[in-house]
Amino acid sequence: MEQISRRTAKATGDADEHATATGDTVAFGGVPTRLGQVLVAVTERGVVATGFRDGPAARDRIARRLGLPVVDDADRTAEARRELAAYFAGELRTFTIPLDWSLTSPLRRQVLGTLLDTVPYGQVVTYGELARRSGGDVPARAIGSIMGSNPIPIIVPCHRVVAGDGLGGFSGGDGVESKRLLLTLEGHLPPTLFEPYDLLKG
Repeated sequence: MEQISRRTAKATGDADEHATATGDTVAFGGVPTRLGQVLVAVTERGVVATGFRDGPAARDRIARRLGLPVVDDADRTAEARRELAAYFAGELRTFTIPLDWSLTSPLRRQVLGTLLDTVPYGQVVTYGELARRSGGDVPARAIGSIMGSNPIPIIVPCHRVVAGDGLGGFSGGDGVESKRLLLTLEGHLPPTLFEPYDLLKG
């Protein structure tokens, strides 16, 4: 966990710089997975966004939010693509790639950083418990909204945040079924429960 904490601290500091600083650019890449083609966006600082649906519209939306020009740089996205592919293959449990928090506010960054640092692979946390861990400034009712706006899903594991009486919601990919797959992949849920959804095949 120390490695994740150091990475989070570094990325948080870096992101205090303005996202449109001179020379900043964003590069995109795609990763074929069981959930479809996962999108990754990488600036000079690190991974700034991921998405469950790659395509021109998704890439344009992220570039517009960042206010950055797009460059064709496969080398920049290579490590992020490699780690994501290894994660979906069941070969990687801890992402080590640096992150760029430019698309998050300080409060959301606080919560997402707490999630990243305290809820490792194969574990889950309730919305209320994550609010408690994140400090008194964060009400439990705000956690769902923050998870829904997470710009770096999978790597920043909002799928590990669950309701006290069930899985809770999920806004990425195919909704809660994508959340089921990710938790099953990490060994938190038995695969036999979800075979009817046909998400674990292919």
